[in-house]
Amino acid sequence: MSDRAEMRGPTARQRRTTISSNGGKYHHGGGDKPSPCSGKKKTEEASRHVDNNGKADKEKVQQPSDNQRKPTTSHLDEISEGLSCHVLQESLLSSASGYSNYRGILNWCVVMLVLSNARLFLENIIKYGILVDPIQVVSLFLKNPYSWPAACLIIVSNVFILAALYIERRLAVGTVSETTGLILHIFNLASMLVFPSAIVLTVNSITPVGGILSLGVYTVLFLKLYSYQDTNRWCREIRQAKAKKLTRSYSCPSVAQSNGLAVHTNVSYPGNLTHRDMYYFVFAPTLCYQLNFPRSLRVRKRFLIRRLFEMLFFMQLLVGLIQQWMVPTIQNSMKPFQEMDFSRMVERLLKLAVPNHLIWLIFFYWFFHSSMNFVAELLQFGDREFYRDWWNSETVTYFWANWNIPVHKWCLRHFYKPMLRRGVNKLLAQTAVFMVSAFFHEYLVSVPLKMFRLWAFMGMMAQVPLAWFVGRFLNGIYGNAAVWISLIIGQPVAVLMYVHDYYVLHYGSST
Repeated sequence: MSDRAEMRGPTARQRRTTISSNGGKYHHGGGDKPSPCSGKKKTEEASRHVDNNGKADKEKVQQPSDNQRKPTTSHLDEISEGLSCHVLQESLLSSASGYSNYRGILNWCVVMLVLSNARLFLENIIKYGILVDPIQVVSLFLKNPYSWPAACLIIVSNVFILAALYIERRLAVGTVSETTGLILHIFNLASMLVFPSAIVLTVNSITPVGGILSLGVYTVLFLKLYSYQDTNRWCREIRQAKAKKLTRSYSCPSVAQSNGLAVHTNVSYPGNLTHRDMYYFVFAPTLCYQLNFPRSLRVRKRFLIRRLFEMLFFMQLLVGLIQQWMVPTIQNSMKPFQEMDFSRMVERLLKLAVPNHLIWLIFFYWFFHSSMNFVAELLQFGDREFYRDWWNSETVTYFWANWNIPVHKWCLRHFYKPMLRRGVNKLLAQTAVFMVSAFFHEYLVSVPLKMFRLWAFMGMMAQVPLAWFVGRFLNGIYGNAAVWISLIIGQPVAVLMYVHDYYVLHYGSST
């Protein structure tokens, strides 16, 4: 081989290029241009590679090998993070962690509650059989199907309603003095408490359930009419203070205000002293009177039907639970109470606590949500705050202020604040409010049962020291737990006391 050939050999080898594609190799010399055929062939192979894989393999050519790859900054950061995996933090169940999403635990509690109550219900069915009898409920209201004394007593309440209206009309025109009007109102209100209780105690045909129903109606009317006379008296005081500026348009109904869907008339005193206004207030789901109530725009039919369905369903459920669950448990509790067997008494008490509390919760929903919303929707009554979040109560006073808003508003407006304005101590005023509530609780139980044991009165008055203890020594979840325990345990104690005394008084022995 010549020297020229030897010199060209290494140079050619150095300039030689290799292109790899799908395992094939193509070579061409460095000094010469590739032939058209070879270029065409390479173009076809490249296009075929793109078609098969979706993209060219240029990245494979440009990327360095693993041995030549250097650690990047992000990779170093990952290594640094891996060196420490602990931070300063609290356990989720600790109060200091700030964690509050316990929805899963709440669902678990609901499932366990349903399963445990299902077991108790099944055990009750196996032991006693089916005790639910809707026809038997009628006998709780009527001893004689042709005599309806409780219903007649409720109808007679219209006399007291109209008496309050006519007294206010005489006061508005000045034919009766303020002192005489006050005396007439006091006599009318006192008669509303004395007259029905006397009828219930003397008429033997009125059953305990019928007596509780009629006295409950009279108690509600008593609170309503007290608010009615109080509010109208305030209006007269304002009118006298503005006597020089009083015009005819102020004392008569004003022009109707239209909102597009409903027209409601705003009235000023004494334009409110009408039968229509009085009976609207009587049926409205509130105890506090005002001249112009907030009104909703229209009656929502779907909402009304849902509330009606809930009323009917929960009423049947309450009757069934009382007949099937409460009555047998109470009957089995009489003997331990008669023998003063304390261990058995506690066992009966705890067994009664579950159905009693469940019935109380269902009654709360039936009355304060379903029934009161149904009446409010029919009357287009706008204020639907019948309860607040009493289940989150951390103090006893918070519970009593939020579970029954109509009564709370009445006590605050017509009893508690007037006492504070007269200079009464705040603690004494709160105690007086509990005393009034205790009186009506005892009134609604002792009179229909025709016995006076003061268990309800003492139970309500016991809330005063309990409220002080819980508010002073317990807070947060511990205060909430104390409120729940008082509700779950306190009510069955009162129920057992009254039922036991009723059976002993009327039947001579506990059964």
